[in-house]
Amino acid sequence: MAERIVVDPVTRIEGHLRIEAELDGDGVIREAYSSGTMVRGIETILRGRDPREAWAFAQRACGVCTAVHAIASVRAVEDALGIEIPRAANIIRNLIVAQQYVHDHVMHFYHLHALDWVDVISALDADPAATAALQQSISDWPQNGADHFAEMQRQVQAIVDSGSLSVFANGYWGHPEYRLPPELNLLALTHYFEALDWQAEATTTHVVFGGKNPHPNFVVGGVPSPIDMSSQTAINADRLAAVSASIDRMRDFVAQVYLPDALAISSYYTDYASVGEGLGNFLTWGEFPAGAAGDLSGLLVPRTLILGRDPAAAIVPDPRDTERMQEHVARSWYTHAGGRDEGRHPWRGETTLAYTGPEPPYDHLDVERQYSWLKAPRWDNTPVEVGPLARVLAMYGTNEQVAGLVNEFLATVGLPFEAMYSTLGRTAARAIETQVVADAMAGMMTDLETAIADGDRETHNDAMWDPATWPRSARGFGYTDAPRGALGHWVVIEDDRIASYQMVVPTTWNASPRDQLGQPGAYEAALVGVKLARTDWPLEILRTVHSFDPCMACAIHLARAR
Repeated sequence: MAERIVVDPVTRIEGHLRIEAELDGDGVIREAYSSGTMVRGIETILRGRDPREAWAFAQRACGVCTAVHAIASVRAVEDALGIEIPRAANIIRNLIVAQQYVHDHVMHFYHLHALDWVDVISALDADPAATAALQQSISDWPQNGADHFAEMQRQVQAIVDSGSLSVFANGYWGHPEYRLPPELNLLALTHYFEALDWQAEATTTHVVFGGKNPHPNFVVGGVPSPIDMSSQTAINADRLAAVSASIDRMRDFVAQVYLPDALAISSYYTDYASVGEGLGNFLTWGEFPAGAAGDLSGLLVPRTLILGRDPAAAIVPDPRDTERMQEHVARSWYTHAGGRDEGRHPWRGETTLAYTGPEPPYDHLDVERQYSWLKAPRWDNTPVEVGPLARVLAMYGTNEQVAGLVNEFLATVGLPFEAMYSTLGRTAARAIETQVVADAMAGMMTDLETAIADGDRETHNDAMWDPATWPRSARGFGYTDAPRGALGHWVVIEDDRIASYQMVVPTTWNASPRDQLGQPGAYEAALVGVKLARTDWPLEILRTVHSFDPCMACAIHLARAR
């Protein structure tokens, strides 16, 4: 009988995820199962509410993803009601989303994912002078002296000597699959702490344009921040300068710390270029519109569906296609009125509890029946992967910077393009995308300054703000390609109120259970073929799962009356 191991909870993610894996006799995963084990409610809360306030509730689906649900929500309502936003407002929204990308990706790499590759305890054996030399060889980052690394080493030693590893407790330190030399471990660990301080700098864009971070403010029809160069309470020259300075510091950290670290670490784990893909199908909804949100020709990240690793045959998927864009619940703890095998487009979506016990019914998951609070989104009955790798693949053929960074990464580590379809490729794609988006922010700021100089200072469109002007019935789709992947909000408005609201989020795509055809989701497929060195320390499972950056809080939406 196959051995089945359980990782529950998967840590260093947002929310609660359980992974079960069946192993063959050599410790290789032959089947994997992904289960979302938390329950929360958003969509049902929104029914009956004014659609203009939906963003404030939807944004609270997660405290890590923060602005992404708000932007998808306001775009959904604007799409339903036919509202176009002013030029300056669109640029400001793009800056808010772009800051979220850069902030989230850096945080994910250092604080959630890097410790899958970096052995904290090994850093205590490093030579600080050699670490300084390593830092100086890979970038011009100014914090590169031996004293700096020696001080970090002393601080970590004090944590170890205290008898409690604090934030580093319960790690698999000393695992035989940790491969970095002590000096690279110390370098990455030092940047782990520097990235904590850097986060304070990275929030400036949200604070200036949205009033706060997390959960900056939004408004249907534009943004809530007026532009007035003579006002101390509006967007003025000083605040624009603060945002520009913050962007410069963000770009420096990405270019001089994150990207070089990701490249240096990757060179020791090139075998992960042959595991962790799974599906070979990729979806993006697109992001960073140059003009109207519905104008797909102006997207920095194009709306794309790639099937079977064939970018040449990519199509532009229509999220309004009720036959192809569907969610399934055959293996989920939900039901549909039309039966468990029925797929539902989100405009007809239901969030109806099927299991009525006090807690999910398993010792091991009942994988032949229902085993997750996540639904199974599918495009034309096909499972897809969403996220940074999907976006980099979508941009590779048309964006010279993306192509250049991908080719440089592959040449440096000595791998073919096919290596991008892997755990390692997914991790590299996130770093590459971060550099591209950080650089794009500088261009966005130039565009905003030009718009202001041209007199385009309006940040809100009042047209159709009066519900008396709304159609009696309307449907809308709002998108963003969030840091974790394609995010869609579908709203139905009847008589000025929300009649139906459904969110299909990145982790619902990636962490979904099997569907009515028995097809696995992206996590489940990616884990097949991964070999474990120690089944009691399943580090290799964490490496592949963390490469997707799970956010279970976003993925599960259920309200249950007690």
